[in-house]
Amino acid sequence: MERRSFIKLALGGAGLLTLLKLTEPEQAMAAERVGKISKPEAEWRKLLTAEQYYVLREEGTEPPFTSPLEHETRKGVFVCAACELALFPSSFKFDSGTGWPSFYDVLPGQVETKTDFKLFMPRTEYHCARCGGHQGHVFKDGPAPTGLRYCNNGVALKFVPDKG
Repeated sequence: MERRSFIKLALGGAGLLTLLKLTEPEQAMAAERVGKISKPEAEWRKLLTAEQYYVLREEGTEPPFTSPLEHETRKGVFVCAACELALFPSSFKFDSGTGWPSFYDVLPGQVETKTDFKLFMPRTEYHCARCGGHQGHVFKDGPAPTGLRYCNNGVALKFVPDKG
């Protein structure tokens, strides 16, 4: 390998590592506190609608501006549509203008993250810590106090309003 090619490769790798680090949210995700559940895919297909299965089990994305949860403003909690693990209190929700329900934080230990390269640029994908259901992606363009935007697929959530 030529010296010039080696230097380009090394610098490119270092740049990729830096970019990967920039995509990870600062918040620690301690999902080991959540009891995991596992079901055969055939069982998930019976429990979920076709759209929910596509998003939660195949890591798909629903079209923007299609979820009624985007406009949900009541007090309550947003839970995973597959296993009903509480993910976001309604107080963390904000209008991002992106077409998907968005939150500036998640309940501690309720999601796990991984790096997703599906669009050729690394993004931080997050999943329900209990069932592994794909929820969406987290970006560093949200409001205070975290500066994060958890961009969630509406079909991956259910809303449970506060009683009273």
